[in-house]
Amino acid sequence: MKAAVYQEFKGPIIVTKVADPQASPTGVVLAVKACGICRSDWHGWMGNDPDIKLPHVPGHELAGEVVALGSEIRNFKLGDRVTLPFVCGCGTCEQCVSGNQQVCDHQFQPGFTAWGGFAEFVAIEYADTNLVRLPDEIDFVTAASLGCRFATSYRAVVDQGKVAAEQWVAVHGCGGVGLSAIMIAAAFCARVIAVDIAEDKLQFARSIGAEVAIDSSYGNPADAILDITEGGAHISIDALGHPDILVNSISSLRKRGKHIQVGIMESGKHITPIPIDKIIGRELEIIGSHGMQAHRYPEMLEMIRSGKLEPQKLIGKTVTLEESVNKLVDMNSFSGTGVTVIDRF
Repeated sequence: MKAAVYQEFKGPIIVTKVADPQASPTGVVLAVKACGICRSDWHGWMGNDPDIKLPHVPGHELAGEVVALGSEIRNFKLGDRVTLPFVCGCGTCEQCVSGNQQVCDHQFQPGFTAWGGFAEFVAIEYADTNLVRLPDEIDFVTAASLGCRFATSYRAVVDQGKVAAEQWVAVHGCGGVGLSAIMIAAAFCARVIAVDIAEDKLQFARSIGAEVAIDSSYGNPADAILDITEGGAHISIDALGHPDILVNSISSLRKRGKHIQVGIMESGKHITPIPIDKIIGRELEIIGSHGMQAHRYPEMLEMIRSGKLEPQKLIGKTVTLEESVNKLVDMNSFSGTGVTVIDRF
């Protein structure tokens, strides 16, 4: 098959021919029809993920058709149109049994623990537990855009944040994760504040549901949020992953508010100072959010099918596998608006 491969971290990514994958007894092989290009893939290429073993094929936001079945697969058949979470649970560990496959003790992550979707085909483990059938109304490109950013944001806002109508939700960073969180929070009738330094991204955030847009290049956004909301946001999300954003997000919360950390910090910044005085004095909650379980997808997919959520609006462009190489390497420049998806292999 054709795949985008790198032999060393921060090294060249070459589109070349490699061996076709094989299905394990509990796995399947998918013909990849679309795969998102995410900043998490950039983190992997930079060497920030210890699970990646070289050589490596990135890509964890994918959708496709089942073309090979393992001997133990019971829930899917050849030709099924599917997507999957970027964290696949084993189905048997303590976390999975409790319904929390997103933090499985033995998780499979395409594009991290194994080769991913920047390829014509990809092998998926724990398939019966993690594959999600696609409604006919949802195309492959839209489905691929859900895999990390949109699904993670859905869980961050809905399950972790427990958003309610009329609550103030501040979203710091208007990349793919942030824009997804803005759209989702607005769909649940929250009052959304978008924070970024790029005017085009802030304008786009307004078009998908942000009530307020704050350009953080002109001062501390936390002060503005505290003033606008008359006390602070109920939920605030670091959708990028930066020490300054983390502090600003926590500082923008009202008493008993929730900070949700979705963005990944760059290597060397994972341990960072936080305003512990505000956390104690305001009784704030600090919550992580890591993907979303397959069994939570139906609710999200139904909102998409019915038009209450429109993730297709977040797709900025589609590219070829060859074009994806430069897009991935350039992810840290934050150029462009919306999500880029590979749809031609």
